[in-house]
Amino acid sequence: MVRWPGEEDRLHRLRIEGRPRLLLVETGAAPPLPADELEDWIRVPAQEVDMMARLAGLERRSRENGAVRPEVGEDGVLRMGRNWVSLPPVDHRLATALVERFGAVVSRDALARAGWPEGSPARNALDVHVLRLRRRLDPLGLAIRTVRSRGYALEQAERQHTAEG
Repeated sequence: MVRWPGEEDRLHRLRIEGRPRLLLVETGAAPPLPADELEDWIRVPAQEVDMMARLAGLERRSRENGAVRPEVGEDGVLRMGRNWVSLPPVDHRLATALVERFGAVVSRDALARAGWPEGSPARNALDVHVLRLRRRLDPLGLAIRTVRSRGYALEQAERQHTAEG
């Protein structure tokens, strides 16, 4: 549980760690937009039964999403559980930006700044690198989703259902 807006720094850390968060919105404060499915809010003072129901919902969504989150090392390796893939420098910087906001949208501008910190990339360079990164991440069960007019989001890929299961 995080007090809002009083504990914004703590909220930011918990978001990066991918931990479930229940924001306790103080009287008079505007409620924030949840960053992902692991975040919810309730205005305080709140009845305990309401708080427990929201916490149970966050716990369920956390279990459904799985405890495994991608991690990017400074060694250029992206890990998802026991699986990993080595990334070239630009892809590593793009993946780092996407992993930091796992499940949330990262704008094209933010990705371009992350991938090419010394200047703007060529016209279609970001699209080419995102396409290559998608291919590299597919075996890890990760997908980069295009969010029209906004940017990209890194998520766990949807599992394919077969006749056996």
